[in-house]
Amino acid sequence: MKLNNIELEAVKYLRTPTAIRQKCDRLFNLASENKLNFFCVDLSELDKAANYVIDTTRQQYPDFNIPFHSQWRHFEAGNQPRLAQFDAALTEFSVIEQAKIKFDLAIVSVLLDASTGADWQYCEAETKEVYRRSEGLAVATFRMFCQGIFSSNPDFPWQADFRGLSQLKLETLAAGFQVSRDNPLVGLTGRLELLQRLGNAICQHPLLFGSENQRPGNLAQYLLDSLVSGVKTVDCAKILSAVLTGFGENWPGKYAIGGVNLGEVWRHRALQGENLGDEFVPFHQLSQWLTYSLLEPLQELGLYVVRLDELTGLAGYRNGGLCLDMGLLRAKDSAIFEQKYLPGSEVVVEWRSVTVILLDKIAAAMRYKLDLSATKLPLVKILQGGTWAAGRKIATELRAAGVPPIHIESDGTFFNS
Repeated sequence: MKLNNIELEAVKYLRTPTAIRQKCDRLFNLASENKLNFFCVDLSELDKAANYVIDTTRQQYPDFNIPFHSQWRHFEAGNQPRLAQFDAALTEFSVIEQAKIKFDLAIVSVLLDASTGADWQYCEAETKEVYRRSEGLAVATFRMFCQGIFSSNPDFPWQADFRGLSQLKLETLAAGFQVSRDNPLVGLTGRLELLQRLGNAICQHPLLFGSENQRPGNLAQYLLDSLVSGVKTVDCAKILSAVLTGFGENWPGKYAIGGVNLGEVWRHRALQGENLGDEFVPFHQLSQWLTYSLLEPLQELGLYVVRLDELTGLAGYRNGGLCLDMGLLRAKDSAIFEQKYLPGSEVVVEWRSVTVILLDKIAAAMRYKLDLSATKLPLVKILQGGTWAAGRKIATELRAAGVPPIHIESDGTFFNS
């Protein structure tokens, strides 16, 4: 489809991390001035919040040797040596093929990482351990991937290819997630449709995913080939751009410009203006989480990923819950906590927007207290150390089963952990 210049610039802008921060910052400023409908900000709690996250980080990583916040951490659930066993199984392949395999696994697993509902669990046959929510989804997906569920080639299970994804059956996915009447998983059909659309989407971008044996993992080859000869650094925003170009229209999206799906972008009336797209608030949380999850395989290729903090914090229910539970963000009406909301509701858009900026402020406060630079302690490590774990910890302290303070309805396509 042909976009005019105004439409093209609007779409291009809304797909950048700069747009995420700028739009969220506008709503944050309104919240600081008590001009939003549902929330206000209390920065007097910032010091307490930063200390809480630092203490949580020290409990997990006493030496502050913090890995990236990514899907790979979920694969390590229960401190099981899954990834060591996985790496051992891949030693027969070239370094670039190993990267493609890991891209395939990460991309499929991230795509399936939407809210599970409170009643689902996964019992891992290999360890007999039970996992729930994001960790359960990741472990289940890891096991399905190793079994070749996403591959159309029975002789090569270590991939997720076009045919394997587009022809995946609901009963196969249900069995992999151990879904039953007594073990329901929210949005199973929505997850299947995402994977099927992924299979179709990778055929539309041969430059990114190849023209033969199309698979999401071929993005690793594209990123490697796009570097200038001899250069070993890749910009984090460039990875996000490739992710949004290749997968952006496949992600769930309610809004479009010139027929182009904007991806994870929502509206807020407070931002309405005269320019095209003024009212839109992009989050691209799934795409950013995926980008974070591709960093380690790229590093294993010998590349250096730079400008990590161009990406934003992830405004899911753990980080957003942390901001509410620590008092940084305050609801104007307690009735907010008694209802369920759709992802596009202004309650949720406000909550998430202000959370993005508060995560930046928590990060800055932590670095000041620890006398560390953004290079030494990038946001992606603070999220891991960090805010996500602190959000889960305080939720467990305050509410049964550690449920989030605000409840978002999910159809299995909205990533919100």
